[in-house]
Amino acid sequence: MLYRTSFGTLVLTAALALSVATAAAHDESKYPDWSGQWRRAPGTGIVWDETKPRLKQEPPLTPEYQAIWEASIADQAAGGQGGDTRVTCRSNGMPRMATIVRPLAFFIQPDITLVVYDNNIPRWIYTDGREMPKDAEPSYAGYSIGKWLDTDGDGRFDTLEVETRNFKGPRIYDDSGIPLHYDNESVIKERLSLDKSNPNILLNEITTYDHALTRPWTVTKHYYRVPGRIEFHEDLCSEDNAHVYIGKEGYFISGDGYLMPTKKDQPPPDLRYFKQTQKQ
Repeated sequence: MLYRTSFGTLVLTAALALSVATAAAHDESKYPDWSGQWRRAPGTGIVWDETKPRLKQEPPLTPEYQAIWEASIADQAAGGQGGDTRVTCRSNGMPRMATIVRPLAFFIQPDITLVVYDNNIPRWIYTDGREMPKDAEPSYAGYSIGKWLDTDGDGRFDTLEVETRNFKGPRIYDDSGIPLHYDNESVIKERLSLDKSNPNILLNEITTYDHALTRPWTVTKHYYRVPGRIEFHEDLCSEDNAHVYIGKEGYFISGDGYLMPTKKDQPPPDLRYFKQTQKQ
């Protein structure tokens, strides 16, 4: 399903262009070393809360949204896709982007931190002191504003606080379909810093405020630095994606190009707009 072709040169060119624009004002010694490539914690699945199994995440959902999640799990158990919006190649969005499905990297400048992904468009975290805009176009990733902190008073920034708003949806936390509220009024706050005992572990404490929750939900992600050079690959979800939705039903395209059911006794799609062949 995945077609990979190196585009490391493109990423580096973009990063260098960003560097040239602010080189005179950028003192790297004031910022933490987040160089390299980062992956999710070894041995952890692609789940929201790393400390819990996929279907035992215990999200503090309201009864309405707990029912939506349970319906997603039941549909997946029957062979469907449930609430996993990624199967149609829709952007993961936030907060799901913070779960490292593929590697990511950070490029830090005084006015912006760029987060580059293997399988998503880059995420822009503005650190130039701007206010949250009132008229920005909503997006799956939202609009992120950050602030650097020197928490130990040594004259060097060590922590990046980020607040993200202005979403569109639907959005979920992971592929089991844990939902965020359909009003898209989520507020997501992050606190990123290197582990004090291991500089090759980056901690991302994430708190989600959302009307689908009975209380704010906080988890901590552990990103592990990958030694060696940074190299990214193009990951085109839409290429050779065999999942297809017709109406509200999900189907699968077989290897020989024909429509297949994903669930037992699943009816064929509604073909009302096609001329029906008359039986002889």
